[in-house]
Amino acid sequence: MKRAGVLFLAGVPVVATAVYFVLPSGAADAPAAPSSVSAQSSRDDVKDRAEQEHERQRDEDDEVIASLPPGLAAPAKRELAHRLVSSAEHSTTDWRSTYGIIEDRDDDCGYTAGIIGFCTGTHDLLTLVEHYTESHPGNGLARYLPALREVDGTDSHEGLDPGFTDAWKAESQLPEFRAAQEEERDRVYFEPAVRLAKLDGLGTLGQFVYFDAMVFHGTGTDENGFYALRERVLERAKTPAAGGSEKTYLDAFLDVRREAMLTRYPDRDTSRIDTAQRRFLQAGNLDLDTPLTWEMYGDSYTLS
Repeated sequence: MKRAGVLFLAGVPVVATAVYFVLPSGAADAPAAPSSVSAQSSRDDVKDRAEQEHERQRDEDDEVIASLPPGLAAPAKRELAHRLVSSAEHSTTDWRSTYGIIEDRDDDCGYTAGIIGFCTGTHDLLTLVEHYTESHPGNGLARYLPALREVDGTDSHEGLDPGFTDAWKAESQLPEFRAAQEEERDRVYFEPAVRLAKLDGLGTLGQFVYFDAMVFHGTGTDENGFYALRERVLERAKTPAAGGSEKTYLDAFLDVRREAMLTRYPDRDTSRIDTAQRRFLQAGNLDLDTPLTWEMYGDSYTLS
């Protein structure tokens, strides 16, 4: 999450430069032209202040997080979250059986694979393989890195067929690659979602709502990415941290998210919202307590 303080400080050098060039050079009030050394020093100072502010804010946020209950980060709730997401991504609550799944779902994302639905077209699969290769050079997927970089952002299979799917399945038999998938899922999606949800004053259900939204919509800055959706929600409702009602805020979040899903995929099944998250919210289950019963794509699930 970008903080306003950091963005404002980062913009100071630009503003100062603009003022200098707007004033006539011969005006009595015109500032002396800064030397290149002093200008660079000023920019460095502003950068340092921005970084220090960011670190102070992060330290403060860390203190807030540490003072709160574990919520979705508690081991049993974390397991529950992964089972819920797996029911939406792979139609099974046994998420540990999905490391080797790989398919093209004809959704413009290229190949979708693994426990969280990493995609060749949305950068997260590429990042996973890059990180895995750094610690395990010579793995069975490393030779596909040039092709993965070429198709990133597209639905193309160029350079991946016919061997990539078999290589993925084979590598997914290895405990090292399974661990890499889990680490990337947590680093990119789970941990940022839980952290931001807690700072927004949300309980365990709200933390899961953020997590599932990050998985589906991604953590990029496009108009349908998670952070853009959250900005649209804030135009409709206050977060609990800002004094709003948790239920009202989550209702608004699910509304905005559903709209975004149907805008991108008009025929998409939205049961991960309608008959899962919305159902938990309407029942007042803000702590995501079990037993949980929900429906996904016409199938019923119960976890106790």
